[in-house]
Amino acid sequence: MENIRELFQILTRRFGFLNKNCCSIGEFEISMIHSHILFEVERRNKPSMQEVAEALGTDITTFSRQIQTLVKMELVEKTPHEEDRRVQLLSLTTQGKFVTGAIDQQMKDYLEEIFSHLGADEREMVIQSIKLLNEAMAKSSRCCQPNMF
Repeated sequence: MENIRELFQILTRRFGFLNKNCCSIGEFEISMIHSHILFEVERRNKPSMQEVAEALGTDITTFSRQIQTLVKMELVEKTPHEEDRRVQLLSLTTQGKFVTGAIDQQMKDYLEEIFSHLGADEREMVIQSIKLLNEAMAKSSRCCQPNMF
């Protein structure tokens, strides 16, 4: 029987290397966590800081420090919610949208290169398997409760 944990360890490590190498955009060196934050802010419509922190499974204190870095880099803006000024909403700046788009394209290129080593049927099988695994993980009582996918 295959060692499933070993397969996941290797996959996670390889994907981590992929992420680590993806995010040099012009003058910006974007860390993996910053890449994940930018991705979540982009895919949601003016999310609150709490919403994105929860989606990433990060405590709000650590997340707040990460956001401050992205604000200083002029990639993210924080604006108070109209109805509750204590709630900060996040959005990408024009520069943030450019950086996020460039990261997205780099990741698509990397994944396309990886998938180029598979036949069309294998590629579809892998994609469907990842979808099934994501759905099963979302249902698990032991992990993955944030709405990440």
